[in-house]
Amino acid sequence: MKTIIAPVDFSAITSEVIRAACSLAKATRSRLVLLHVVQIPIVIEPYGIANEAMVEALSGSEKFAARQLQQLAKHCSRRVKTVKTIQYTGQAVPVIIAKQMELKAQFIVIGSHGHGAVYDALIGSVAQGVLRRARCPVLVVPGKRDATGDQARRR
Repeated sequence: MKTIIAPVDFSAITSEVIRAACSLAKATRSRLVLLHVVQIPIVIEPYGIANEAMVEALSGSEKFAARQLQQLAKHCSRRVKTVKTIQYTGQAVPVIIAKQMELKAQFIVIGSHGHGAVYDALIGSVAQGVLRRARCPVLVVPGKRDATGDQARRR
């Protein structure tokens, strides 16, 4: 059975990613794997947060993500026969690529926030990192744009 991985971050673009991933999975009779990576915060000493606070924050993020993934899987199971959820804690791009290779996924469906060149240069773009390293086709779902083609702002 073919496999499609849809990394999600629960941002505004997640619903569009899910819609595209479900459509592709249904059309190709593939199983859908919803993947969320809880990002480990970058801590610069001596101004970083205390270890206890970081562990507590990560634990809260992991619990939240697990609930969100289950809701998304329930929504997807109405359209796709086989839906699986996977959650990891780490850096998004290496985890996404590792799961794609491990599961031998035929496609990755990922969202692009379209923050801009400065943001991407400073912070990095997960979608760009996946595009550069993926060993399968990647479907990039663009963020909402306004009439001029600029990233639409949420109000």
